[in-house]
Amino acid sequence: MAWNEPGGNDRDPWKDKGGNQGPPDLDEVVKKLQDKMGGLFGGKRGGSGGAGGGSDSGAGKPDKPTNIKGMAIIFGLVALVVLGINSFYIIQPAERGVIQRFGAYATVTLPGPHLLIPFIDTVTVVDVDQVNKFSHRAQMLTQDENIVDVSLTVQYRIQDAADYLFQVADPISTIHGAMESALSEVIGKNTLDGISTESRSAISGLVKTETQNLLNLYRTGLIVTNINMQEANPPDQVKEAFDDATKALADKERVQNQAEAYANDIVPRARGAGARQIEAAKAYKAKVVAEAEGESNRFLALLKEYQKAPEVTRQRLYVETVQLVLRDSSKVMLDVKDGNNLTYLPLDRMIQPGSVRKTEALPGYDSMEAESAALKPAQTTRNERDDTRSRRNR
Repeated sequence: MAWNEPGGNDRDPWKDKGGNQGPPDLDEVVKKLQDKMGGLFGGKRGGSGGAGGGSDSGAGKPDKPTNIKGMAIIFGLVALVVLGINSFYIIQPAERGVIQRFGAYATVTLPGPHLLIPFIDTVTVVDVDQVNKFSHRAQMLTQDENIVDVSLTVQYRIQDAADYLFQVADPISTIHGAMESALSEVIGKNTLDGISTESRSAISGLVKTETQNLLNLYRTGLIVTNINMQEANPPDQVKEAFDDATKALADKERVQNQAEAYANDIVPRARGAGARQIEAAKAYKAKVVAEAEGESNRFLALLKEYQKAPEVTRQRLYVETVQLVLRDSSKVMLDVKDGNNLTYLPLDRMIQPGSVRKTEALPGYDSMEAESAALKPAQTTRNERDDTRSRRNR
């Protein structure tokens, strides 16, 4: 028989070496662990049995110091967790946190994570970006002692969280009263016509300004974002007459607009025509002055020639004048037998429009005409003498 086979002769090599050296029983280990945990939390801890793991018949009593210590540890851990949770808070971007320490105001925290002292500090979160609104309707007395029905809408939000919570007991009632007081003051300084037709936007702005001044005076922590006046009508008893007055004002505005449009059309054209006339007058002035200077220079030059040779100059002027007259005029030549030729000028044709040449094209024509007129008597006398001589010769 092999040495490791059970049987006789006690030939097992691990026999009698330290008693029972087998692996520990798993059930026994678990039971010991349960006994220890039960003793920690105040349960009964039984004695360990043999390899079978049976419990002892005489179980021991709970260990009181160990139970108290375990419960203290557990309560301590729970308290730490609760304190840790209550010591942190987060403020959103649209909010502000108002800290009170022992019930008194301490500070205002901005958006983000923050710490506080539990059971000492308290935080109140206030939304400062939310816009609230309310409507108001009332009858007010105007400056001209008329009654007007006014309806408006007010929009506001929280500006200062600390003032909103601690300065005024009821900020909402305060803003209602401030708005009504400001509206009564502004309406009392305007007439019915102005309120109902012309200056609603201006009145809304004035009411907003006055309301905000009162809110700042009371330190309500509120800011008025907008006031919109929806209606401002007279009482029903005078509504028809007031509608007629409104139509008349509309017609007045329409006529004024038409007049302004007409003026805007006519005035620039009149100014342009005036400017053109001024420029034309300046050009005519320059032309007349230049022509006069040219005539005077020509006359002076002609005067010098006349002083040098008076007879020759007179003859030349006469010839030029005759050429000027006969060039653009209708002529009739009479050929008389055994006599001098006769030139006939039809005056009725010469005075017709377009038959007479304009003098503006001949510089110095006026002076030449004057000189030729002065020379005509002498020339006539000379022609008569020539005719007389010719008759005598015959």
